[in-house]
Amino acid sequence: MSTTVEAAVQEAVEATAVRTLAPAAVRTRAPAPVRAPATALALRVLRGLRAVALRSAAILALLALWEAAPRLGLVDATFLPPVSEVAKAWWELLGNGQLAEHSKASLARSFGGFGIAVAVAVPLGLLIGWYRPVAALLGPLLEVFRNTAALALLPVFVLLLGIGETSKVSIVVYACVWPILLNTISAVGNADPTLVKLARSMDLSTPKLFQKVILPASVPVIFTGIRLAGAVSILVLVAAEMIGAKAGLGYLINASQFNFAIPQMYAGIVTISAIGLAFNQILVTIERRLSTWRVPS
Repeated sequence: MSTTVEAAVQEAVEATAVRTLAPAAVRTRAPAPVRAPATALALRVLRGLRAVALRSAAILALLALWEAAPRLGLVDATFLPPVSEVAKAWWELLGNGQLAEHSKASLARSFGGFGIAVAVAVPLGLLIGWYRPVAALLGPLLEVFRNTAALALLPVFVLLLGIGETSKVSIVVYACVWPILLNTISAVGNADPTLVKLARSMDLSTPKLFQKVILPASVPVIFTGIRLAGAVSILVLVAAEMIGAKAGLGYLINASQFNFAIPQMYAGIVTISAIGLAFNQILVTIERRLSTWRVPS
């Protein structure tokens, strides 16, 4: 009799366990719904369009306000023409070749100075950040020059190097060196000490330590300085071109102002903004390629 009761109790326990675990098992083993390729593609397209619309909303609102304010009399259309007139002036400058000519001159100066600054500042920043005696020797000198604005030295560059291309490229180099140099020094100095100690414990040589540990960890901070320098290279160059130049976007803006060609002036300003945005996006893409090892947040 006891054997029969025990068997009945065991069967009841097993049945209860089956009823309790069965739904979870079914849910665990149930395959995930498979979307058709066309549906997945449509969802990706919709997400992309939504992201583009979200990023463009503020710019579209600004353009709409820019167009409406002069036409409604909220601002003087003589000094702030509608964006449609600016677009028309931009198209005319593009059609007669002036925009391409001035943009080419500015880009050659800006990218030339920027490239020289990167080639000089990154190795020097790695050296200063890694070797303390070099940092102690050059630190006071760096503090003096980093707090001297580039535009304040523009007359000095013009006096020493003339009003030709050399002075303009040199002022761009000077302005771009500091954000790259200071961010590189900070990146090397703030490298994870645990990783450095681990690398040293594996008897890595100094070049290998730089290649495997220091440089990968420093890339994000270094590129922050490079992106800042990219923006500075365009801004400083435009200011230099306004003082002494016969070609360039800064010259175009200044000449348009003197001739009271206000739409052309704004067309030059918009072109500078577009170039800066495109340049920054290129640098962001390069940074992502060099930082593929990072875990996405």
